[in-house]
Amino acid sequence: MKSKLICNAMTVDVEDYFQVSAFASHIPRESWETLPCRVERNIDRILCLFDEKQIKATFFTLGWIAQRYPAMISRIAAHGHELASHGWAHHRVSDLKPEEFRDDIIRSKAILEDIGGQIVVGYRAPSFSINSNNLWALDYLEEAGYRYSSSIYPVHHDHYGMPDAPRFAFYPRKNGGLLELPVSTVCLFGRNIPVGGGGYFRFWPYSLSRWFIQRLNLTEAHAAIFYFHPWEIDDDQPRQVGIGLKTHFRHYLNLHRMEGRIRTLIRDFNWGRMDQIFLKEAI
Repeated sequence: MKSKLICNAMTVDVEDYFQVSAFASHIPRESWETLPCRVERNIDRILCLFDEKQIKATFFTLGWIAQRYPAMISRIAAHGHELASHGWAHHRVSDLKPEEFRDDIIRSKAILEDIGGQIVVGYRAPSFSINSNNLWALDYLEEAGYRYSSSIYPVHHDHYGMPDAPRFAFYPRKNGGLLELPVSTVCLFGRNIPVGGGGYFRFWPYSLSRWFIQRLNLTEAHAAIFYFHPWEIDDDQPRQVGIGLKTHFRHYLNLHRMEGRIRTLIRDFNWGRMDQIFLKEAI
């Protein structure tokens, strides 16, 4: 039975299959323009799915994508969803110098606002690449006019993570106004278990994912923050070769089941936009 007490945050990281960080050493950025893009058709499927269930979501979108698909960005906004920044071209924050990061977040915010006709207040770092080594990035986000970030993942992972960070919404700076909204985890046996989407959602049996979110809502009384990518509902995307067994497993696992699981997930829980859940005073 769907709980009416908690509204959870549904988010989509808008990038194409060839832009994922795990492929960075395999697919040169210079080749992106030559590759078949599939993001627009996948976003349209997601918009239809959300419309069917009458839910609104937050779309963390690359500036690179917005520049090439402005009509898609306009459709996202026209359907009542929140536009937020995912940076310009999926550079990890850890790979950028401070001035490069500043230019990246200003540029991506500007193009989304120009096309979408709404103020962009949210940011999610590619591959959750803000951690204890580059917390300076949060100051730049606040200076650029962002009100929240969803970039610190309190987990152990070989590519990202800040396991000692708080699990729920917090202000990283004592006197700062930028709110950090970590993707959801559940603490079991003293360890934070990632339950907020992506490859984890494709890996766990759906019944376990549902139990995790129910625990967040009913036992801990917190909204879940869930994310997925458009390419995760696209089992027909071009397959990459020579990427290694672990990368292959993580990227392609259960793609054929993902859309069905998303349908069930949005049926079983209440969902909304990040800004309307966590920045209620601004709505």
